[in-house]
Amino acid sequence: MTPPTSQQQLYRFLEDRFSCAQACTECARACAVRASLVDPDGTERQERVRRLGIMCAEVCDATCRVLCEENRTDEESIRVRVEWCRSVCLESAHAFDAYPGAEATADACRACADACAEFRETLV
Repeated sequence: MTPPTSQQQLYRFLEDRFSCAQACTECARACAVRASLVDPDGTERQERVRRLGIMCAEVCDATCRVLCEENRTDEESIRVRVEWCRSVCLESAHAFDAYPGAEATADACRACADACAEFRETLV
């Protein structure tokens, strides 16, 4: 990984990386809980929400693990992982928006997507 060039850039990089990892953890928890609350034998719409919740939890958890590794992953791999996480979180947020009682989970997904986008900017 190419190190940031100034002290200020280094601080921003580390803060954004930590914020992204933290948002991923919170989103993973919220999605796992939401998915567990959906009836697995429910309607097609309920099944979609449940599947997206599970997938989002898994992607966020994996992204958090990558972000917590200390320089063991190259910058391009991190960029791809963070973008994937951002994309899955946004798709999940849209699905949760249409599901009654899932507003907090949708908010956690959006917060994670925003944190991923902010961290990705430090990788440019």
